[in-house]
Amino acid sequence: MKGVTDISYLSLLLGYTFLIIPIYLIWHYKIGLLKETVIAILRMTVQLLLVGFYLEYMFAVDNVLLNIAWFILMTFIATYTIIKRSSLSIKMFFIPIFISGIFSLAVTDAFFLGLIIKLENIFDTRYFIPITGMLLGNTIRTIITALNSYYGGIVKDKNLYRWNLANGATDFEAKQPFMKHALNLAFNPLIATTAIVGLISLPGMMTGQILGGSNPNLAIKYQIMIMITIFASGVISVILTMFVSDRFVFDKFGNLKSRTFKSNPS
Repeated sequence: MKGVTDISYLSLLLGYTFLIIPIYLIWHYKIGLLKETVIAILRMTVQLLLVGFYLEYMFAVDNVLLNIAWFILMTFIATYTIIKRSSLSIKMFFIPIFISGIFSLAVTDAFFLGLIIKLENIFDTRYFIPITGMLLGNTIRTIITALNSYYGGIVKDKNLYRWNLANGATDFEAKQPFMKHALNLAFNPLIATTAIVGLISLPGMMTGQILGGSNPNLAIKYQIMIMITIFASGVISVILTMFVSDRFVFDKFGNLKSRTFKSNPS
């Protein structure tokens, strides 16, 4: 069976010319994200090239301690990214988000790699690195959306929140409308992606498996379990992050502490 067709570095450079169209549109319509777009593309390129060289080394070594160190580092970076993109206070949110991320990913990896695939060593680099990276990448946006909406909503409608508390509502009852709205915003795209995946497109990992010569049915079975795991991991991560964060950002009277956001949420 034919192997994967390589992409030369010259072809890779040619691929960047396709970005002229979206960059022009962002500039033409004065969206205000031109600088951020260019920086994001440059960061993505440098990071992925470095990761590619690093993963070659990791795959060759296949060391458990090295893989665990990578896991912790990636969770650290993801935590910082979530806080930065949510405009939250690093001092207040770093520990709860980091702890929640470590725990939810560890449980998900143990379930998928240990129980479903039945690996003797769940830290096997060939499985542990790509699966963990995929789970982490897919939960970041969901968590950002939930935290922004949840805490931003309480800040904006603090009078309603305090009125609920003053009229005898429990902490959970007072927070519930804000939590419901936040979880709807966060989970709707996740549910939509889960519902239509494969119908209109092949997910990245499945496409890679097929291009690499895997049997399509085998790739399908892997993708089904990956989508189930991504969905479950996303829901668990968001709920756990909000639950743990609440213990850090609300005082004993149920009031949201000052400086929850670095600046007022828009």
